Amino acid sequence: MCGVGELVERVDGRDRVLGVVSRREAVREGWLHRVAVTVCRDGRGRVLVHRRSERLSRFPGLHEVVVGGAVKVGESYEQAAARELAEELGIRALPRLLFTFVNRSGLSPHWLGVHEAVVPDAVVPDPAEVAWHGRLTEPELRSALLEWRFTPDSHEVFGRYLAFRTARLSPPSSETGQ
Repeated sequence: MCGVGELVERVDGRDRVLGVVSRREAVREGWLHRVAVTVCRDGRGRVLVHRRSERLSRFPGLHEVVVGGAVKVGESYEQAAARELAEELGIRALPRLLFTFVNRSGLSPHWLGVHEAVVPDAVVPDPAEVAWHGRLTEPELRSALLEWRFTPDSHEVFGRYLAFRTARLSPPSSETGQ
């Protein structure tokens, strides 16, 4: 959630801290800062998808594949991801950082730390943030991404997430000894 006084660390192209600024200023000026998001799966592998509240200033009513928000000053990506899960879904979970990249598909460029967590079936979403939520299999989610209105970065984040999982699950290529 982007509060008026929310402070973030402005970072460079290598994710090194340059200083502390307001998130509003970082977005307005296009300065890199950090955001942490989590792909939430249940024990059966389904992905939690939600629709943002109509009252939110950014992307009201659009669907999202991830849960997350800005990394506050002094927080790690993992700490921010865990805090956002508690704030938005009312759960305690230990998200695992999978990868980071500079995301340019949102309101402003930012480093995006993509996490994964297995979350319980019982979540209590904050109605100020989440208007609806459900769990979709990967094939159902692929269809939804084509049919529903999602936030600008949902497609890229989920595509990178699937590529990461595929690469992680693929056996290493064998080298030929020629």
